[in-house]
Amino acid sequence: MTNSGRLIPGDKSAGAVKNHGSYIRDEKWNQVYKNPFDFEYRARVNPRVDLTQATFIIPVRIESEDRLRNVVTAISFLIENFNTNIFVKEVDTVSHFQNRALPKIGKLLGIKLDVPGTKGLPRFRFAFEHSDDPLFHRQKILNEMISTLNRETTVTSNVIVNYDADVVLPLESYTLSYKGILDGVFDVVYPYGQGEYQRKVTVNNDQCRKFIFKKDYSILDNNSEVSTSDFGWAQFFRKKTYIEGGMENENFKAYAPEDKERFYRFNTLGYRVGRIDNVVYHLEHARGENSWFTNPHMESNMGEWNKIQQMNKEQLLQYYSEQQYLEKYVSD
Repeated sequence: MTNSGRLIPGDKSAGAVKNHGSYIRDEKWNQVYKNPFDFEYRARVNPRVDLTQATFIIPVRIESEDRLRNVVTAISFLIENFNTNIFVKEVDTVSHFQNRALPKIGKLLGIKLDVPGTKGLPRFRFAFEHSDDPLFHRQKILNEMISTLNRETTVTSNVIVNYDADVVLPLESYTLSYKGILDGVFDVVYPYGQGEYQRKVTVNNDQCRKFIFKKDYSILDNNSEVSTSDFGWAQFFRKKTYIEGGMENENFKAYAPEDKERFYRFNTLGYRVGRIDNVVYHLEHARGENSWFTNPHMESNMGEWNKIQQMNKEQLLQYYSEQQYLEKYVSD
């Protein structure tokens, strides 16, 4: 079962040019009343950053209240700040995203989210797949989303962002990563440094709302602790690179260490992998089997990683050419 959605209003982000007290006039001389709770007003006063050739792909399963808060925060932040494409796919027994997260996002931002939407790829898309499986197979979901985007012809997504629903980055990290790929400098960009660049953030709903509208990162900094960062959270890919490099390895199930394998693979295959030496904010949440070392598939996952990290470029190419799960995406 799938549902598509589109964001209303559209991408009107013309800057304000005249101020008349209770309203502003945009470049087409339309009145836009000064209402900070209205998305259209905010978008015209502070035009969103142009990331139109990127699509953020975000698999979700909302299994706790803090995960719900994080999903609403991360997606609201993207919508508020960027003119881009967002593709959310939820796999669960019921759609908590459509029933709970979407209304919260709409109310928070002062927008209407129309589900279902139009043909092709709208600026915002949501898909739901029913599953009673307790396993959240993130790698398989990502591959399905990449395959969907690869078939699309209505919107050019030259950049695909594998994006965790619990992540926020400094604004400049998004733009630098995006430009690094479009300008031909990199094929893959990790938008954070390696080392003590992680900020583990614990915030409540009110603090999240203030951060979204004020863009005041001190709210996150003052409620976080420094930790290490390596390979997860978010990666910006050239779409062609992501597909040619083998997409996501579906032999990894649930949690760990697929992030290490992805980084090793794209480096070993000779792609230009870059980093932005800046922090990554990880919004903390409850941990279950799909997000911690209690994952019942850990032994199998570690076996896959131990095998792959011994491979050179030629062996990796051969190994991925033999992966049966990739055949269905090639044949699409």
